[in-house]
Amino acid sequence: MSEYTVKDLAEAAGVSRRTLHFYDEKGLLKPARVGENGYRYYDEDSLIKLQQILFYREMDLELDQIKQILDDPNFDTISALQQHRDSLLGKIERLGTLTQTIDGTLQHLMGEVRMSKKNIFEGFEKEHTEKYEQQAIDQWGDTARQSQKLWNSYSDERKQEIMQEGSDIYQGLADNMDKGAKSKGVQELLAKWHENLRNFYEPSIETLGGLGTMYDEHPDFHAKFAEIHPDLPGFLKEAIAIYVDKLETEWLERELGVLEE
Repeated sequence: MSEYTVKDLAEAAGVSRRTLHFYDEKGLLKPARVGENGYRYYDEDSLIKLQQILFYREMDLELDQIKQILDDPNFDTISALQQHRDSLLGKIERLGTLTQTIDGTLQHLMGEVRMSKKNIFEGFEKEHTEKYEQQAIDQWGDTARQSQKLWNSYSDERKQEIMQEGSDIYQGLADNMDKGAKSKGVQELLAKWHENLRNFYEPSIETLGGLGTMYDEHPDFHAKFAEIHPDLPGFLKEAIAIYVDKLETEWLERELGVLEE
């Protein structure tokens, strides 16, 4: 029977080793055995169970919900796979319709065909559009309004202080690049950077990670930080990724604590 190390399984599934350790701690995915050396070893059943976990994560279920499902003595893998298959086929059918709508709209705009109002919106389900609309309002519209309202509440003097704090942080990061992205000094500066962002809005972990990537890959931001130091954009991306990874670890530990209560 084949056995897989944490490294093997993480690479095959596209998840981090930390995630597998976390799933073990939560009782979601226990290894088939633990060797005398303390290493975790997984078998074929582990692969199938991890696949189930990832399927349910694709369906936006929380980890405690997934654990309840998988721990149910009546849980049947074959039935679950059939349900996953039906769900995916439904999505494929809807996406196929949306693709046809896109093709038809392109022809409509190029004057090759004339689409009716109904056909222009074919494939968009009401519950999906309402969900996406609310998400857009929640994630962007309201955030933008609150950010603008918060900024406008500051005095001119405070606004200048906030902007200067930000500039000092970026300069400090450039001055400490020789210490390495993982160094205590750099990570402490990123904690201050995180706090400085809160003067504008409350950034999520995903947002922080996205900023790190954008600082390096977006031409405007890259140019801005390269003016401070040519290597700063890439350094920011690396250092912020480390900072975000730490935040994610802390979040996973809190999730584990909630589950154990």
